Amino acid sequence: MMGKNRLLGDRLVIGVAYVFIGLFALVCLYPLLLTLSVSFSSEQAIARNGYSIFPLSPSVDTYKYIFVNSGMKILKSYGVTIFVTVVGTVGALLITSMIAFSLSIKKLRYRNVLAFICNFTIIFSAGLIPWYIVSVNYYGLKNSILALILPSIFSVWNMFLLRTYFASVSPSLYEAAEIDGANYFTIYVRVALPLSKTALLTVGLMYALQYWNDWWNALIFINDRDLFPLQYYLYNILSNVNAISSGRIPSGASGNITLPAETVKMAITVITIGPIIFLFPYIQKYFVHGIMTGAVKE
Repeated sequence: MMGKNRLLGDRLVIGVAYVFIGLFALVCLYPLLLTLSVSFSSEQAIARNGYSIFPLSPSVDTYKYIFVNSGMKILKSYGVTIFVTVVGTVGALLITSMIAFSLSIKKLRYRNVLAFICNFTIIFSAGLIPWYIVSVNYYGLKNSILALILPSIFSVWNMFLLRTYFASVSPSLYEAAEIDGANYFTIYVRVALPLSKTALLTVGLMYALQYWNDWWNALIFINDRDLFPLQYYLYNILSNVNAISSGRIPSGASGNITLPAETVKMAITVITIGPIIFLFPYIQKYFVHGIMTGAVKE
């Protein structure tokens, strides 16, 4: 009898947990559905009735304004963003993992000093103006594709996350490789990296999201429109729409299409986050596992 009651109680708890998680998932999904709905609604309906989970007077004027007037430029910006994201993520993973692996080796001379120097940059920085002068005058990053990659290619926080993961690998594996004649670079490539795929995927996702969403470096360094990444190009479209809607630019410049000043914000959001939404479910389990790495010690 006790066993049946316990089994019934377990099922009840599991059922409540599923209901709670399902409701929480719906709450999280609601903003996304609202964004998608508003992007396909007419501007006049939004002005009259506000936001709705279902499209009000369904219209594609917003997407027509974005793609008809700037379709090829958006595709080119997509290409720039994809290139920057792929190259930047691979380069950032390579540099970050090398430094993290080095600092995880207890035999490394001045290991704590190097870790302190890295940590110091999180707390203190030289400021925007010195950073800009060094980047432009000494590194030549003005109007260059490298200006979208190099400033974000190393994150100290991600490095410490990888270092924790590398440090959790049994030292006996490294010692066995040393006995077989492997140097530290060989150990890094053939032992440390294959055992750290979860952490690498986690940090890689962080870098990829950082590069994909970045528009600040383009604002600071890029004047050539052919080098505009997607985020910055869409930011310019939104700024132009807001300027026209506010009356700072004559309304005749917008043609016969009513400018979707409010819905364009939602459409830009959909265009921007679309690829990331499809990518994230495939690596979510690695992301969660990697974040928890090093959180619990026995």
